[in-house]
Amino acid sequence: MKHLLDVQNLSVAFRGDDRRERTVVDRVSFHVNPGEILCIVGESGCGKSVTALAIMDLLSRNGRITEGSVRFDGRELIGMTAGEMDQIRGSKMTMVFQDALTSLNPVFTVGRQLTESLRVHQGLDKKEAAKRAVTLLEKVGLPDPATMMKKFPHQLSGGQRQRVMIAIALSCDPKLLIADEPTTALDVTIQSQIMSLTRDLIHELNMSMILITHDLGLVAEMADRVIVMYAGQIVETADVYSLFHTPAHPYTKALMGAVPSIYDSSDRQLASIRGTVPENYTELSGCRFADRCDHACEDCRSGAKSEGTFSVSAEHTVRCILYAPESDKEVTSCV
Repeated sequence: MKHLLDVQNLSVAFRGDDRRERTVVDRVSFHVNPGEILCIVGESGCGKSVTALAIMDLLSRNGRITEGSVRFDGRELIGMTAGEMDQIRGSKMTMVFQDALTSLNPVFTVGRQLTESLRVHQGLDKKEAAKRAVTLLEKVGLPDPATMMKKFPHQLSGGQRQRVMIAIALSCDPKLLIADEPTTALDVTIQSQIMSLTRDLIHELNMSMILITHDLGLVAEMADRVIVMYAGQIVETADVYSLFHTPAHPYTKALMGAVPSIYDSSDRQLASIRGTVPENYTELSGCRFADRCDHACEDCRSGAKSEGTFSVSAEHTVRCILYAPESDKEVTSCV
């Protein structure tokens, strides 16, 4: 199958106040198939959002892609001019951000912001764009869309603003939607409504989606495949069924162990992951999760054999020495 999005060895670095560059995304490779929902999970600071911003060419001025390839629909995005990216971003590839209030322009009405995208990318005149905008607001479940067109972002609830953001993102019938924690600021009931709406629209419009989230329950509900990121690297990739039934990487298992379930016994104690995600993780040798891992050994910390990605099954890979072929395992001591 031809991939809609193919990311290979993508690295991103940011320049700090001391003028030094620090790599925050390290040789990340993955793909998205047509019609697929790919979820990216991991703690804050693992590089999930930066990866998405790099794909969209929305990095801040002190950030840059240092190496790698990003191919979308057969075209290489890295090296494109701003004008060429503008033809793709917002029309064929769109993004829904975490905080809709800061993403929407506070001085323009909902209608103005929605019709702008339609007029720029679809070439519609003012009347046609307004008619299409009302249809989109109705599609995302907003009541009285004609009245909603005249409102400003601050006059809407959090759920309504996020629905407006989804309408803007879907206005040009994109092939790929990137959603970065789209329900973080919403209550549980509204979260469920927004994600159910998004999933239905994805299938209806035959789109692909990258969903960045901390919520493993949401992953189980939405994903076809899952990427687990830690400290700027992909540590596990699997289809959603394999990830939940046979998680491989100790970090993935730890994340699972920290999630409550309605099937838990009354005496179950949730696990916790000691420590935090390291900041300057590119300066670490070996496995970046070693200091927080209960299975770490000297080889994990030294880096001698901890850099490879190994296959658990045909579609399930993991970055952990525990899954290296027996001939490559020469563990000297374990914690």
